Amino acid sequence: MLTPMKFHVVKLPSIAHCRRHWHYMFPAAVLTACLVVLAATGLPGRVPLMPPLLTSTTGHGRGVDRSCDIFKGEWVRDPGAPRYTNETCPVIHGHYDCMRYGKPDLGFIRWRWRPDECELPRFDAARFLGAMRGKSVAFVGDSLARNQMHSLVCLLARTERPAPWTKAGYVYRYERHGFAVADFWSPFLVRAVETDRDGPTRSGAGLWSLHLDEPDAGWAAHAGMFDYIVVSAGSWFYRPAVFYERGRLVGCSGCLVPNVTDLTLRYSLRLAFRSALRSAVGAPGGRSRTVIVRTISPSHYENGTRNEDGDCVRTRPLQRGEWEMDEEQKEMRRIQVEEFAAAEAAARGKGVRMLLMDVTEAMALRPDAHPSKYRMWEPEKFRVSRDCLHWCLPGAMDACNDMLLHMLLG
Repeated sequence: MLTPMKFHVVKLPSIAHCRRHWHYMFPAAVLTACLVVLAATGLPGRVPLMPPLLTSTTGHGRGVDRSCDIFKGEWVRDPGAPRYTNETCPVIHGHYDCMRYGKPDLGFIRWRWRPDECELPRFDAARFLGAMRGKSVAFVGDSLARNQMHSLVCLLARTERPAPWTKAGYVYRYERHGFAVADFWSPFLVRAVETDRDGPTRSGAGLWSLHLDEPDAGWAAHAGMFDYIVVSAGSWFYRPAVFYERGRLVGCSGCLVPNVTDLTLRYSLRLAFRSALRSAVGAPGGRSRTVIVRTISPSHYENGTRNEDGDCVRTRPLQRGEWEMDEEQKEMRRIQVEEFAAAEAAARGKGVRMLLMDVTEAMALRPDAHPSKYRMWEPEKFRVSRDCLHWCLPGAMDACNDMLLHMLLG
C-alpha cells in the first residue's frame, strides 16, 4: 500500500510590445492589454464542425460514445510515445525535466491513459488550435497547474510554436491562431500572506494568513477576459496557516497558536475553492466562459514522508487495487467535487459552463512518473531533495490534456 503525502482602461500596446513583455511575471496592465490585443486580432470565421473524439471499444462500429467515463480506466503501453522531448520543447522547467537530469528508466513516458469502455485519442494539436481561434485559456493554481500548462504548450508545438519559445514564459501566444495560454501562480486561490518564513515548527514550511473569502486578485481581476479557466490546487494547503473571514481570525491549520482552533486544511480548502469558483463563475467580461476544476493528483512518497527520506522509485504504473490514498487526500478530492457541484448549480443561467476533470484515480496509479531526485534542485529554495509530487514532462501529465481536449471539444 502506498502512503502518499500529499481588468480601468489602459492604452493598448502593440503586438511587438506584447512580445517583449511575455517573459516577465507579467504586470497586470501589460497582461490585460496584451490579451485585449489578442482578442482584437484573432482570426475571423467560424470553427468548422469537429469530428467525434471518443470511439467506443464496445458494441458495433467505431461511433462516438458520449456516455463513457474517461476518468475510469487503466494505463496501457503507448508505442507512439513520447510526443515531444526536452529537445523539441524548451519550455519544460528544470523541476520536471527528468530526461535532462538523468532519470535512468524512461519507461514512464511510454504509457497512455485508456478509459474502460472507450478510446481516448492522443492530443490533436491542429484540432485544438483550430477550435481555439481568438480564444484564451488560463491555468490558475500552484506549480501543478503550471506543470499541466507546460505539457499543453509542448503538445501544441507540433502545430505551432508560441511566443515566447522559452521556459521563462507565463503567457504563451499562438499568433497564427490568435490563441493564448496564461499561467496565474496562486497556490491557495485566495489572498495569502506569508507571515513567518520558517513556520511554527521551524521546518521552512512557513506560516500563512489566508483570507478565505477573498479570491486572489492576481488572477481574479482578469478572470473575465478568459474563455477557459482551469482551476487546481491542493498541496499548499498542507502548510501551516491561520484563517480569516471578513477580516476576522476564525481558526487555523497546524499553526500551534494558543487559543486558536485548529480547523484543519479541510476547512481552508473548501472555502478557498468556494471563493475561487464563485469568482470564476461571476467574473464580468461579457463572454461565455468554461470553468474546469481539476481534482488533486496524489503524491507518492514511500518508505518515508516528503520531509523524511521518502522517495518514489517505482518503474511501472500500478493497477487498480494496488494503491490507496490516505483518508486526508480522499477527503480533499471529495471537497473539490462537492464545491464543483455547488458552483455548477450556481452557474446555471449565467452563461458559464462547468466541467470536472477528475484525474485523481488516473494519476494515483503513476508513482513511476515523478522526478524524484532527477530534476533541478535548488537547496537554498527547496529543502526537499526528492520530488514525488510533480510530474516529469513528457509523461503522465500529458494525459490530463488528452482529457482536456475531449472535455472542451468532444
